[in-house]
Amino acid sequence: MLYLNNKDIEEIVDKIDLIEILEKGFQMYGEKNYQMPERMHLNRDDDTILYMPCITKDIIGTKIISLFPKNKEKNLPVISGIMLLNDIDTGLPKGILDGSSITAYRTGALGATGIKHTTGRNCKNIGLIGPGVQGFHQLLLASKVRNIENIYIYGRNKENLKDFINRLKKKLPNINIRPADTSEELVKNSEIIITATPSESPVMPNNKELLKGKHIIAIGSYKYKMREIPDALYELIDEVYVDTELAIEESGDIIQPLEKGLINESQIKTLSEIMSKEKDFAKKTTLFKCVGMALLDVVVAEAIFTTALKLNKGTDIPL
Repeated sequence: MLYLNNKDIEEIVDKIDLIEILEKGFQMYGEKNYQMPERMHLNRDDDTILYMPCITKDIIGTKIISLFPKNKEKNLPVISGIMLLNDIDTGLPKGILDGSSITAYRTGALGATGIKHTTGRNCKNIGLIGPGVQGFHQLLLASKVRNIENIYIYGRNKENLKDFINRLKKKLPNINIRPADTSEELVKNSEIIITATPSESPVMPNNKELLKGKHIIAIGSYKYKMREIPDALYELIDEVYVDTELAIEESGDIIQPLEKGLINESQIKTLSEIMSKEKDFAKKTTLFKCVGMALLDVVVAEAIFTTALKLNKGTDIPL
């Protein structure tokens, strides 16, 4: 059995096209060519453990991920876990991959896929609210689908923000990267806005004029009480784009506006429904909300695993 840690995965992802892999995953999703039970949540206070199995024609995998927000105060990762891959013919375990890395890169590629299919093609200015692990990978992958010239970042912890920007500049040396003093300043200067926070209240001003024409990629909310998007945005959009219908059951950014009557279910479209359509979003206000799903985890993990075998990466572990 092959074990791939975060360093192994980091070396491999530069050699594969994660966005193309996710687009194939969305095609499977649209064709319903998979089995994916509802993911199991185990909750204790603010902490969550997620169990996410999936099987396709060629892949069997399960991701177990923990989200412990208070780990930040202990200088420990907020997100951690493992990804288990099984042999499709025998069912035997064939690979264990670092689950937090799979989550980070899959979610980054998911946001970038949303940008590719729900934003104006000529967008050059992008903002991030929430400079954490997820936000870092969001920006790395976003830069692969749009010709980004300026990145604005807002975070309340100024020391963390400074460190985040310094690390990002090493990865994206040809892009202007700067902090924003307020979320309002960030929204004003950005065409695409990524929100990647565990917030329970909106992280952008509730201002229709400010939000008009903006493209929002909402990553953070995966529970009913979590909310990043203000009410005003829903009054500006014709449709809400999601990665999976599970968003209707899980995310406060979808459930709460539905309860308030700000949107209705007929307006909610999955990314797989619109990917093949050539729509021009340049002058529209858009929202792509993703919560993630096991199908996308397993297709990303399998691609990384297969590439690792070809490149002789990772550590063999006897069963």
